[in-house]
Amino acid sequence: MADDAKRPDDDHDGESLGSRRPDAPPTSRFGRLARLGALSTRALPIATEAVRRATLGRRRDEQEELEAQRRTIDNAKKTAKAMLKTLGEMKGLPLKLGQMASYIDGLAPPGYEEKFQQVLKKLQAKAPPLSRQAAVKMVTKELGPPEEIFATWEADPFAAASIGQVHHATTKSGDRVAVKVQYPDIDKAIENDLKSLSMFETMIAPIGRRYHSRETIDEIKAVFLAELDYRREADNAEAFRKMHAGDDEIVVPKTWSAFSSRRVLTAELIEGVDYATFSTTATQEERSRAAQTIWRFMFRALFKHGWLYADPHPGNYRFLGGGKVAFLDYGCVKVLPPPLLAGMKRYLTAAMDERWDDFERACVEVLGYDDSDPASFKMCVDYTKLMIESLTRDGNYRHTHATARESIAFLVRGSKELMKPKEGDLLPSLPGPVRMPQDFTFINRLQWGLASVMAGIGGEANFRTIAEPWIRGPRIEIS
Repeated sequence: MADDAKRPDDDHDGESLGSRRPDAPPTSRFGRLARLGALSTRALPIATEAVRRATLGRRRDEQEELEAQRRTIDNAKKTAKAMLKTLGEMKGLPLKLGQMASYIDGLAPPGYEEKFQQVLKKLQAKAPPLSRQAAVKMVTKELGPPEEIFATWEADPFAAASIGQVHHATTKSGDRVAVKVQYPDIDKAIENDLKSLSMFETMIAPIGRRYHSRETIDEIKAVFLAELDYRREADNAEAFRKMHAGDDEIVVPKTWSAFSSRRVLTAELIEGVDYATFSTTATQEERSRAAQTIWRFMFRALFKHGWLYADPHPGNYRFLGGGKVAFLDYGCVKVLPPPLLAGMKRYLTAAMDERWDDFERACVEVLGYDDSDPASFKMCVDYTKLMIESLTRDGNYRHTHATARESIAFLVRGSKELMKPKEGDLLPSLPGPVRMPQDFTFINRLQWGLASVMAGIGGEANFRTIAEPWIRGPRIEIS
């Protein structure tokens, strides 16, 4: 990390190179784009091969095909390792995207998912941390010297992620706690990442306007900037504790407001088994019970109270036995507008009752699908049915990696078919516009991420019966 401080492209806006801390991630927009640009050149051969195979199929010469596969797999391994290093050092939104690629089935290049995910899974639990001094400086600035605030303080972090790293500590009353400390200047880095997204959105206009790209990026900005405020995260945790009060299998860690601030969050230390270990060692009964607990946590909050837990990242779970699961992170949370929640319930209940005319009407009026383009409309409707099957099927359902991967593959196949040039045209066709509500952006993230997390667990249950009372019931405010 010290070598990075010598690169002039990492000097952030309005700040001299000499004043930049050597333990801070690169923050300037140019520096961060340059890092990602260098990374993209590694991915280009893999993307090129994927496009070639999608359009032309396998090579006729078997030896040539085997050699091409060998080269691409080798490139996939090298690219994944480069991503691990670059995204780990950059932190912020690029690291979040790397973490998503590490567990959401279908995001890695088709045919090379396992190679990518094996490497990138290291980003889930412990991304490269910053120095000891970085955390001490931040805690001292926000609260005071950690050795004075806490009875014990462990200088080396035990976990590190996209915007902060986590240290063990003990309060003077004897409570063991986890102290999450925000990286220096990570707010500037994320703001510049978001500016880059806005620049990209401007570049693709007016095509992007057909699909509400500006609204989507505005939503991403709002949610990710809110995630920088740890005081808000503590309030979110308290709200989720109230929502699930009385459900002994859902554990929401207690937070300490006296030892927390905008950039430091102190919470109850939860031990337990991590996601990767649980997914490989638990019995089928344990998997199914844990899967039902996760389902209750997600959908009681969403359908009963209108609160979306939008970060189903595998590192956010600890499995405590007997179906008990602890949920650790409450930064990426969104409260849905009541009309949107009512609209979601409308198309879900229509699907449950097999009222397909009402379902399609709700897809138009709630989700913004364009029924004037029959082919595009059919693809969108069929995709929605696929995504909600685990909520609407009245019977045993098993989450698998194949079904999770299909949620993205379905869109890729359908869009490719819709974009074929019409007879006599040279340019590809554009599917009918989809104008989803801006507030729906992170529901898509939950759908893809949760499907993959549940696939890793492999639980079986009638998941519809768990969520149906909340879907058909009223919204209840949390006071």
